[in-house]
Amino acid sequence: MVAKGFLILLSIASLAACSGGGGTAGAGQAEAAHPPASGAAGDDKTDEHKDSNEVVLSADEVAKLGITTAAAQPVMYTPGAQGYGLIVSHDVIAQVAADLQTASAAARQSQEALARGKRLASGPGALGTDAVESATRQVAADQAALELAHRKLTATLGQEFPRQRGGAEGLLDELANGTVKLARVTFPPGVLAGARPKSLRVTMLDASPGATSWTTSELWDAPQDPALPGRSFFALLNAPEAAEGARLQVLAVAASGGVAGVLIPSSAVVVSSGQAWCYLRKKAGTFARTPIDTTRPLADGYFATAGVSPGDQVVTSAAGLLLARQTNPSTEAPD
Repeated sequence: MVAKGFLILLSIASLAACSGGGGTAGAGQAEAAHPPASGAAGDDKTDEHKDSNEVVLSADEVAKLGITTAAAQPVMYTPGAQGYGLIVSHDVIAQVAADLQTASAAARQSQEALARGKRLASGPGALGTDAVESATRQVAADQAALELAHRKLTATLGQEFPRQRGGAEGLLDELANGTVKLARVTFPPGVLAGARPKSLRVTMLDASPGATSWTTSELWDAPQDPALPGRSFFALLNAPEAAEGARLQVLAVAASGGVAGVLIPSSAVVVSSGQAWCYLRKKAGTFARTPIDTTRPLADGYFATAGVSPGDQVVTSAAGLLLARQTNPSTEAPD
């Protein structure tokens, strides 16, 4: 009887031991199903990783830094086709125009006088033969003066001067009045070969970045300047506000063979670790740093064929502040 009771107690103890082991195993499974908190923190850090070449700012920070952007402009680049020039003073053209107008008026008057003398030569009160001869000589002299005025015009403005634009002598009047400017540009020897440029892109030599530039497609060969070797052209600028005598920087656009790309304004370029960069606005508040090549300068910036496409929003002001924020994220925007 005692032995039977002992066996019953032993069985109860075994069941209790098994029950405790099962509880331990359940706790282990619960721990495996719920990873430690440190693992979850690691996942959050992975989600917060950002592109090292991007700067993300709030709208308020963008405003405080004074960041502005402009669409990248498409341009055609002709290697080495860069020259210089100036805007011709209109008083020189005004003198040529006055000489031509005076000679033309004198020639018309003498022609009318000769015609009138011939009509009266055989009627009552006819002029003498000497008067008709004198009128004939005057016609010849006035025609010679008119021809000389035309030759002065071509010597000053070139053989191909488009004098008939807007009617007879219309363009000459506009140039003499200063409403249309005449630019004389010269390219160094060997820079231009073959055909005349299709057009010219003109900027003031001392212009600040982003200043106004003009494109002209009306140009013709100019007389050679003995003091300045190279190939010279005259070009028309519809820019009454341009100062006469101003020095110009000119980029030729070839009729063929140019390379398509974009203009990166000088104000957009920053240099870090020996590399030139610009910033592109990818979306509101996000600016990506992009490497650019500065070996092909233009009148008011640099020509690029990679990294930037026409229409991309390029940061044109405060690019240096963006670089400082990127290299030192703790930098605060100025108040």
